[in-house]
Amino acid sequence: MTTRHPSTCLLALLLAFAAAVSGRPAFAAAERATAAETPPARERVTFNSGWLFTRGDPAHAGEALSYERVKPWVLPTGDDLLNVPPPRMPPPAHNPGAQPGGEIAYTRPDFDDSGWRRLDLPHDWGIEGPFRQELSGETGKLPWAGSGWYRKHFDSPASDAARRVYLDIDGAMSYALVWLNGRVIGGWPYGYASWRLDLTPHLRPGEKNVLAIRLDNPRESSRWYPGSGIYRNVWLVRTAPVHVAQWGVFVTTPVITADSATVDVAVTLDNKSGDRAEVRVSARLFAADAEGRPVGEPVAAAEPRSVRVPPGRQASAAHTLAVASPRLWSLRERHRYVAETTVADAAGNVIDRVETPFGIRKINTDPLRGFFLNDEHVPIRGVCQHHDLGALGSAVSTRALERQLEILQAMGCNAIRTSHNPPAPELLELCDRMGFLVMDEPFDCWAIGKKRDDYSRVFADWHEKDLRALIRRDRNHPSVIQWSIGNEIREQYEADGWKLAAHLAAIIREEDRTRPVTAGFNYIQAGYNGFQNIVDVFGYNYKPQEYAKLRAAHPHLAIMGAETASTVSSRGEYFFPASDDKLAGRADYQVSSYDLYATPWATTPDTEWRAHDENPGILGEFVWTGFDYLGEPSPYNADSTNLLNYSDPAERARAEQELAALGKILVPSRSSYFGIIDLAGFPKDRYYLYQARWRPDHPMAHILPHWNWPERIGQATPVHVYTSGDEAELFLNGKTFGRKKRAPLEYRFRWDDVIYEPGELKVVAWKNGRPWAEAVMRTAGPAAKLMLAADRARLRADGRDLSFVTVTIADAEGRPVPRSKNAIRFRVTGPAEIDATDNGDATDHTSFQSPERRAYNALALVILRTKPGEKGEITLHAESEGLVPAEIILQSE
Repeated sequence: MTTRHPSTCLLALLLAFAAAVSGRPAFAAAERATAAETPPARERVTFNSGWLFTRGDPAHAGEALSYERVKPWVLPTGDDLLNVPPPRMPPPAHNPGAQPGGEIAYTRPDFDDSGWRRLDLPHDWGIEGPFRQELSGETGKLPWAGSGWYRKHFDSPASDAARRVYLDIDGAMSYALVWLNGRVIGGWPYGYASWRLDLTPHLRPGEKNVLAIRLDNPRESSRWYPGSGIYRNVWLVRTAPVHVAQWGVFVTTPVITADSATVDVAVTLDNKSGDRAEVRVSARLFAADAEGRPVGEPVAAAEPRSVRVPPGRQASAAHTLAVASPRLWSLRERHRYVAETTVADAAGNVIDRVETPFGIRKINTDPLRGFFLNDEHVPIRGVCQHHDLGALGSAVSTRALERQLEILQAMGCNAIRTSHNPPAPELLELCDRMGFLVMDEPFDCWAIGKKRDDYSRVFADWHEKDLRALIRRDRNHPSVIQWSIGNEIREQYEADGWKLAAHLAAIIREEDRTRPVTAGFNYIQAGYNGFQNIVDVFGYNYKPQEYAKLRAAHPHLAIMGAETASTVSSRGEYFFPASDDKLAGRADYQVSSYDLYATPWATTPDTEWRAHDENPGILGEFVWTGFDYLGEPSPYNADSTNLLNYSDPAERARAEQELAALGKILVPSRSSYFGIIDLAGFPKDRYYLYQARWRPDHPMAHILPHWNWPERIGQATPVHVYTSGDEAELFLNGKTFGRKKRAPLEYRFRWDDVIYEPGELKVVAWKNGRPWAEAVMRTAGPAAKLMLAADRARLRADGRDLSFVTVTIADAEGRPVPRSKNAIRFRVTGPAEIDATDNGDATDHTSFQSPERRAYNALALVILRTKPGEKGEITLHAESEGLVPAEIILQSE
């Protein structure tokens, strides 16, 4: 939600009158009145800069700040999200000395924090490392667990005395507890939630104020790398006492034709004053630009409605408008509108104005025909995405998210599942702008947990607030087409587990009846034990063999693959023989990239697609996963008590000695192998298999493996080809291996008996009897030089913009050298800094902040961040022993 800021009127006179009747000093009222003449009705400003940070609690803190002890002070936070807030017992005592943290110096305004680290948000302390072998690979072998403290000193203008001042936090990991000027003002346990605190009661207008925020991440709280810290954006919001509530505008489009669209604008108002308020609420609609900002004249307007808001209560207003010849939001044309909601007092003075971007579009789910957007059939070609950004960790970056979506979109992906938690708001804004569909998901577990300290610990206290907050925050995004109620929840296995599902689905339907409810089920019987009656779209995880059975039993039920494939691979690694056993293809803590290998519960893409093609009308799929992510390095999740496979005899001998000495092999893997794209953002071979399926009209062909196998001369070396064509012919050094036609339910071309010899592999593809695409794979020479390529050459000098620079180890002719792992040193001059480096290797323990990095199978990545306010030429230098160095010049402006 964005805001426009008109000037307020007559506030000075009102404040003077208030000062007179209250008996306050006239000069103080005059000072506030003068300051109040200029501020807009509503301000929303970034609050990310100038924070101070330290790791860990003071030695004497003990368990004083554990959730169970501070719960009475935290639970009231967000009660206004509830339709019927529960009765709350007051905290044990209201004096500052009895509050949580009263005895801890970090919470006090006068604490000397000059020795703390100064930083700007968003911030993830875990990604700073170092990697530690003894930490769990499941959560990335990074030190994200434990506590951390943030403090911020800020001035509150005198005009704040007449306003409500809120702190909006998009996400803080986790168990946040907040003090303002030494007083506890609330908190929020769920690290993925967005939430608000009212600073007003303890704010000191016209003075210096101090915020202190403590976060605590229990070690056994996540199944993947969750990140840490205040890792999303923070905002300071100022409003009049009577204003539009947080996420208080809900726009729906119940009737859409080519000639007209009906637009309903529902508004919730908050009255934080002690008096009844008589206000008038009006609405106007504008076309929106690409950034979601209003442009031009209004396309529709509604007469103001009078609303009476009792003191300390909420009230609602609604408008119905019509938009002529509406421009629809779609994946190709991302048209949006803006609803401008204005609140005026009885005298006509504007006291609040809020802008809400939205889209006009129709969605429909047909159990037999699939998903429809604006009456057009759209197969869901989606991926599941965890929230980390690889080498950047969980600290949100709009540009890093945008880059991920650009890479996915080029593959043919059109949908994102926010696995398995509320996403960053920036992700949904990008999906609106770029044309993606979204399954918005709140939970990985309910009351029955998967880890000792996971969300089940607070589910009873917080699930309704967290779910309502998610829906209200995200319901105006046209990209959001489904609400999930959870992923692989353990209640599936309970005889009455469907009751809790019904409760959650009812909350969603109270908040939004315009989108279907879904979930990801990995228990076959969930399709028959009551859960199928709760959801509108039934999502099976890894159950392609069940689609036909479920449809036969419940022909009215829409079905999709909520989580599919979980194929595993390492970019550029190939192991022989290329077995079709899905549990084979493993060596050196890597997985072969022939795309034939998966975890025990999973399948190859081919298996999932056969089920879709045999059962037309399946809505589509969300593949696990689009990008590799930190943690969950299946099949190398933990240290091994069995000898693993090694291609190097010396490495095998070392592992044998380690196993004998320690009773286990120390497995270094710290990030996943599931991604279609590796952690650095480099496509694996599988990317092109999905592209061939998801972009059937895009001429393309891709050959694997690479063709540098001096040790395999004279040996059979299988060659696979992924193409959107329906026929393909393979050549090696001009000799044909035959032209093949794709058979029904086949998704790749295979030549398993190619005898290796160096030279040139070439494939020629046809479609419908006509030439379609070609691809060539040549044997590379020895590594000779470095090559640099940036995704963007012109950057914004705002301290947030990024350039992702690909580093290639190449031979003298510029061909990538497939198995090269040369060490590379980086140096930057000009107004930028190296934010991170990476290479996509799931076993590399080099710090992501290091300016030195080994290439992994010919590639490495450097992420540059601009310096705020500094413009000019940026030069990145790269050098490696024995290779010709390289540099690239970018511009910050």
